[in-house]
Amino acid sequence: MEPRLLLPLLLLALGSGAILKQSESKEAWGYVQVRNNAHMFWWLYYANNPTKNFTELPLIMWLQGGPGASGCGFGNFEEIGPLNTKLKPRNTTWLQAASILFVDNPVGSGFSYANDSSAFAKDLATVASDMLVLLKEFFKSKAEFQTLPFYIFSESYGGKMTAGIALELHKAIHAGSIKCNFSGAALGDSWISPLDSVLSWGPYLYSTSLLDDKGLTEVTAAAKEVMDAVNKKDYALATQLWSKTEEIIEQNTDGVNFYNILTKQAPTLKEPEHEAIYLMRLYQRHVEHLHKDQLSDLMNGPIRKKLKIIPDSVKWGGQSETVFTNMAGDFMKPVIDIVDQLLVANVNVTIYNGQLDLIVDTMGQEAWVRKLKWPKLEQFSQQKWKALYVRPESTETAAFYKSYENLAFYWILRAGHMVPADQGEMALKMVRMVTQQKP
Repeated sequence: MEPRLLLPLLLLALGSGAILKQSESKEAWGYVQVRNNAHMFWWLYYANNPTKNFTELPLIMWLQGGPGASGCGFGNFEEIGPLNTKLKPRNTTWLQAASILFVDNPVGSGFSYANDSSAFAKDLATVASDMLVLLKEFFKSKAEFQTLPFYIFSESYGGKMTAGIALELHKAIHAGSIKCNFSGAALGDSWISPLDSVLSWGPYLYSTSLLDDKGLTEVTAAAKEVMDAVNKKDYALATQLWSKTEEIIEQNTDGVNFYNILTKQAPTLKEPEHEAIYLMRLYQRHVEHLHKDQLSDLMNGPIRKKLKIIPDSVKWGGQSETVFTNMAGDFMKPVIDIVDQLLVANVNVTIYNGQLDLIVDTMGQEAWVRKLKWPKLEQFSQQKWKALYVRPESTETAAFYKSYENLAFYWILRAGHMVPADQGEMALKMVRMVTQQKP
């Protein structure tokens, strides 16, 4: 791995042309071969704070969902990076509070790629193993980050991957194979317990007047089929039935947006020409929309030219469908037990969720938290949540949170699935709280 350390090129659009301008923040990026024929791309931004050097702030790794979505693309330009998709500065970039390491994972997401069809990950164990190879190489080459607090923040399926990666990283640090100061994992609208999400869809939509009695009955019946398949550990069937449940919800709600119930922007599904039609529909609904035209044009145009190391044969997001289909057998498996192991190992775990999210609604998150076997769960549950405001003079409640020892939960109001995109100021405040920074 030969990362580049450069002053970033801040592209400022001027009509049909553009000029390049240097900013103060530093960047580095590169590839790591994590297995034979498997290459993962990472992109690091050093913290850009007016009063603090990056050595005084933590390092955050951001993992996107899907599986198959690109953190270097979507998370970077749509949510928390320094620039938006129009290459304008973002007021709520997390670089104000931390250095950010974006990674395109699993292999095949974003600019990451596989040279052979057998190299795509098929389960969480492989995803975690690949990431540990990358992190070992990263911290070895970027020794300045070895002692800084290191957090993993995530979204959606990225939360499930984060849980698995965090546990293996914790073990590796104690075994002495990776040198880093791992300080916690944050699970945002995370696919930790797919079944608990599915079972809560009907009640959540009914309580928000998006289902009537008949619709609730239909959704509940479909969710029960998913539950039966999961209980039998037939996860491939559970994924298929999950897709069917989503279709029933769309039919009964006039196409509710699974990512924010107040916005009517459900993806337009093409009729797939694929033997596993339900998988293609799932991909179109939950991954393809993260590779929309404007972002795809940006990543395959100006960004590719800037990075200079992307192989000619690699198209940004070009293997994302393959990533998704290869992980289908693992998709509906819960990882509540992994979160339990993290808590028992005294790893700091933060859960945060958007109030308006449907796909991973807060009711479902609360349901799996109640299933934790962590000995201190009762004390956590007894805590009274506290209201949060974006700034001291604000009068509008932005979130609630509660914590006990190494578990914290944030309820982010007026946010959907992509919390930083919907409520950027509150998300940034949460980051500072999780990483123990003073306002």
